[in-house]
This record gives sequence, C-alpha cells and structure tokens, in this order.
Amino acid sequence: MDNHVTDNTGRRYKAHVSILGTTQLHLRSPSIIAWWSAAYPGFGHLLLSKYLRGFVLFIWEVFINLNANINLAILYSFQGKFEMATNVLDSRWLLAYLPVYFFAIWDSHRTTVDMNKVYMLAEREDHHFNLFSIGSMEINYLDKRNPMMAAIWSAFVPGLGQLYIHRLVTALFVISWTVIFLYLSHLLEAVTLLISGDLSQSTAVLREEFLLMLPSIYGFAIYDAYVNTVENNKLFEKEQRRFLKDNYQDSNFQILKGEKVNE
Repeated sequence: MDNHVTDNTGRRYKAHVSILGTTQLHLRSPSIIAWWSAAYPGFGHLLLSKYLRGFVLFIWEVFINLNANINLAILYSFQGKFEMATNVLDSRWLLAYLPVYFFAIWDSHRTTVDMNKVYMLAEREDHHFNLFSIGSMEINYLDKRNPMMAAIWSAFVPGLGQLYIHRLVTALFVISWTVIFLYLSHLLEAVTLLISGDLSQSTAVLREEFLLMLPSIYGFAIYDAYVNTVENNKLFEKEQRRFLKDNYQDSNFQILKGEKVNE
C-alpha cells in the first residue's frame, strides 16, 4: 500500500513512486536524448521512462542490425576494409532499418521537448505525490543516494546501478540483454583465454557482431544510473524542503528582498 493515494485532483504530477521504481519528470536536453537514440535506438526513450516504446525500438535494432550485418560493416570500416564493409551489408534489411532508426531519433527529441513543457507546468502546479510504497514483494521510498556509486556499479555490470536506485524495469531489461550479449559474443571466454596466455584463440572465439553491442549498453547504464540518481536527490530535497516549510516554518515568516539589515 502507499502512504499517499493520488486522487487525480491535479492535472499533472512531478513524480510517481511505486514498488517498481521512481518515475519523475525533470528537464532534459533534447539533443542528448536524441544522441542516445542515435547511439542505440530505444535508449533515448528509456531515459525518458517511455519503457514500452523503448523496448520495441531496442529489440527492433537488435533484430535488424544482426540481419543487415551493420555491426560487421562498422567493424570492417574501422579496419579500412571498405569493400568488405559494402559487400557484407544486406540491403534488404538495411532499407527496413533506416526509417525506424531516424524515427527513434526524431521521436525522442520531440518527446523530450514536450515532456520539458509538461514538467514546467507540473512544477507550477506542485501537487503532492506518494513518497513511500510498500507491497508484499517490494518496498520503495524516495531518499538520497550517491550518484558515483550508481555509476560505478553500472560500470561493473550494467543494471546494478539501476537496482541501486530502484529502477527495476530498466534494471531487469539491461541486465538481461547484457547477459545475452556477453554470452553470444564469447567475451568472458576470450578474457579467460587471454589470461591463460592464448592470445590467438582468445581473438578467434570472439563474435564481433555481438561484441559491438556491449559499449552502448555499458555507456547507457552508467549515464542513466548517474543522471537519475542526481535527479532523484533533487526531488528528495525539494520534497523535504516543502515538508519542513509546511510543518515547521512559522506562518508569519517572511523573506525580505532588497532590504539591508542595519547593524
């Protein structure tokens, strides 16, 4: 149960705390969100807590990328093998990939602009929302946490930073796909062979098309965990300030502006 039930008397609420996580509106840079969508379709929407849209775009990216051999083409381009990069691409899948790729960038930018406007209105309305949620399976509450710790845990294993700040939906999704990409890329197997001194075999077992998925996953997990921890801390401070003002500040207290105190 929640200690506060939203009665829908307000048109907009700044945040929602549930057993699955803390979701809030805050100002974001449309360019940065669009950049994350360009880095990997779906990530921009996940940063906006638009989970269903983000999941669809992410899975589409994985499916089309592997069938069009885009990662292999990128790898050959890095090596200067431009003819091989051209030959390995499957144009049938590539033509299906491009419209959705550009849609993800455009839609995340557009949505960010709209959500920034909604945030400004919600900030003005300043309606109360639940700060504590408890159920038979989980407890979640708004409090302050260390942004660097969230980033560090995400750097170890993507998704752990999200667990630290109780973003369970994102954490489950990121951890699941990290495990899938680690397994299919044979990265851990390659590291084991490298430690044992078998460099040639270590390189041979790697599957580059899955390996190139991992940098985006790691980068997103670190950024998402850090930014959301910072914003959750800001939200906690605002609510704490509001609580102290409503319950402990003298009703006659006034802040005088533009006047100097005579000593």
